[in-house]
Amino acid sequence: MLQNTPMKTKTSSQFRHMKKLIYFPILSLFLISCGNSGDRSVEEVIETNDLQDIRAKKVELGKQQRELATKMDLLDAAIIRLDETSSLPVVSYQTVRDTTFRHYTRVQGDVATRENIIIYSEFSGVLTKIHVQEGQQVSRGALLATIDDGGLRSQLAQLEAQAALAKTTFERQERLWKQNIGSEIQFLEAQTTYQSAQNAVDQLKSQLGKTSVRAPFSGVIDQIITDEGQVVSPGQNQLFRLVNLQNMYIQAAVPETYLNKIKTGTPVIVEIPAISKEYEGTVKQVGSYINPNNRTFQVEVSIPNEDRLIKPNLIATVRLNDYSAENAVVIPETSVQKNSMGESIVYLLKEETDSIGIAQRAMIETGYTQDNHMEVLSGIEPGDKIIVEGARNLRDQQKVKIRN
Repeated sequence: MLQNTPMKTKTSSQFRHMKKLIYFPILSLFLISCGNSGDRSVEEVIETNDLQDIRAKKVELGKQQRELATKMDLLDAAIIRLDETSSLPVVSYQTVRDTTFRHYTRVQGDVATRENIIIYSEFSGVLTKIHVQEGQQVSRGALLATIDDGGLRSQLAQLEAQAALAKTTFERQERLWKQNIGSEIQFLEAQTTYQSAQNAVDQLKSQLGKTSVRAPFSGVIDQIITDEGQVVSPGQNQLFRLVNLQNMYIQAAVPETYLNKIKTGTPVIVEIPAISKEYEGTVKQVGSYINPNNRTFQVEVSIPNEDRLIKPNLIATVRLNDYSAENAVVIPETSVQKNSMGESIVYLLKEETDSIGIAQRAMIETGYTQDNHMEVLSGIEPGDKIIVEGARNLRDQQKVKIRN
């Protein structure tokens, strides 16, 4: 019994020693894999596919983020406390350059064409045949419709036969007269008979020609108004509407105060909102009559219509160039202010550094305004730097911060 006890104690001690030897290597491996995740990149941690390791990395980065945010706040507070320019008004500027300035007057106009007519019947009878369709392009002289002639062709044949006989009689009498055979009165009677017969033929041919309705100019059959089989009368029945969409123009009424500014050849810009089109052109004609009802005069502006989108009676806006200036100083309208005396002022920028400058007040004389830009007649020169943003609450000689 006494011998077995020490042996048992020794075995137990060895077991505990071996357990420690096994435990410490395992703990070391765990610490290496988990405790040193901060030394590895996010990609390396993700590649381990160890959820616990990935979460530990996220917690660690979150802690670093909070620490950086706290440090950034401290730095911002120090910058605000030490930076003397932080309270300065921030402005932006624009360098003044000379350019061509044009001012336009807007007036309302209508699209028109002189070749837009209603074709009426010129002969009384039944409309026997219509040879065209709506929307069809026709040339000048094209046959549009036929009206029953009511027997005119038969009458024409008889008159032509009589005229042929009268011509033969006249030619024979003329030969005899040249041979001094016969009397002068016989020759004159034959001549008169022939001329009368020929005139009757020509007159009947003219009447017969009116049975054929033809296009007076090239254009498009916009509308067929009368159907086949209807009885038509001269000047009473509308047959067709014929429109030529090539020779289009804008007609606009301009106030008489612009009479000395608008001339033939004045540049214009035409806007047609319905088709979202804009055209540049010139004034083709200036009216010589002042309308006493609205004190305006008429102007005409030719416009192209190659795609045939422009139609008569469309509403148009006409911008007439009533003033132009070369080498003009033009600035944004928003940069101009009015003082208590009603004078126009702007602020010019005198740079001290790349980010700091001085605002200097300048009195200017202004001209026309066009599209949010104003012409300056005096007070500033090309090359000056004018403050365009942040100028509303400035004072003369105030220090400002420049924003690129």
